[in-house]
This record gives sequence, C-alpha cells and structure tokens, in this order.
Amino acid sequence: MAAGLRTSGAPINLTASGVVSKAPGQLLGFYVNSTSAGTVVLLSGTTSGASAVTGTITPSAGWNPAPFDFPNGCYATIANTLDVTFSFAAG
Repeated sequence: MAAGLRTSGAPINLTASGVVSKAPGQLLGFYVNSTSAGTVVLLSGTTSGASAVTGTITPSAGWNPAPFDFPNGCYATIANTLDVTFSFAAG
C-alpha cells in the first residue's frame, strides 16, 4: 500500500452487511445517507468472519472520515437501519 491519504475513491452503497471491496486499498470515509439507530463495524477481509478494524460505530448522517488501510479488502457489518455510501480507493 502506498503511503499517503488518497483524495478520491469509488462509491459503494450498502444498506445491509456486505463487501465494500474485494481488492486491497484505502477507505477514505463514508457518507450516511439515512439512519435509524444504524451501526457499522469495519472488518479487514471480505467475509463477516474477518478481523474487526473498528468497534461498533454509531455514525451521524453526513460525511464520516475513516482513513484506514485494508490490505485484505473490506467488509462492513451493518445493523439496524443504515443507508451508507463508502468511498474506497482500491490498489
């Protein structure tokens, strides 16, 4: 993974748990479109059994910076109601 924070990434929208990226890369952050007590846990890998990178996050609506490297891809476990768009820079 190259050093330095990237400034743009591909948008990946999720409303339930799922893969943010199968490729290694960098999460820039995520935009919460809407939520009703929604939570998210970010994992390093592409399955729900991957290692957690974060604890349980209860995000606010709007932009939430989260500049993390994911060398094994990224999976998001979503609970309750959460419509979120991740910005992920693969490579």
